[in-house]
Amino acid sequence: MSKVTIRHIINFIVFISLQVLIFNNIFFMGYINPYVYLMFLFLLPISKKNQNLLLLIAFLTGIVMDAFQNSMGLHTFACVLVMYLKSPILLSLIPQLKNKTQNNIVFSINEFGLATTIIYTSILVFIHHFALFFIEAFQFDLGNILLRTIASGIVTSILLIIFQFFNARNSLK
Repeated sequence: MSKVTIRHIINFIVFISLQVLIFNNIFFMGYINPYVYLMFLFLLPISKKNQNLLLLIAFLTGIVMDAFQNSMGLHTFACVLVMYLKSPILLSLIPQLKNKTQNNIVFSINEFGLATTIIYTSILVFIHHFALFFIEAFQFDLGNILLRTIASGIVTSILLIIFQFFNARNSLK
């Protein structure tokens, strides 16, 4: 097994454990529930060649979260959606990447800067949260869905940007 594969396995264990043991127990004011396990998906490379593998990994990540939260496929759908949209969103934010011949693009603050990181992370988090809360509500209560999406999305985005900052610092050493 390569070092990169081992690092992804460790990231999976760490972020799923953080989510299950700590962040699943946070439900502030009935609206805020951060989902830091998304960081695992964000740390996976963007690859045209391995898109199906990445979707499968997102699917399995969602199933693991659904098993711990007894949420019957909600996280699975939201994770696969985020993984499917990762590449098009990044390419729309940084069009010059389309010309890169690089197969695997690893998103990091070091390479793309803080502003792009904040926008990219926030867009993907809000897509994940909206999909998750919309399906969970199983009704068209747009006010409640948007309130939960915005409240949880802001907290999750802040936490993920902090994690990305620490990940960037560790990769510089």
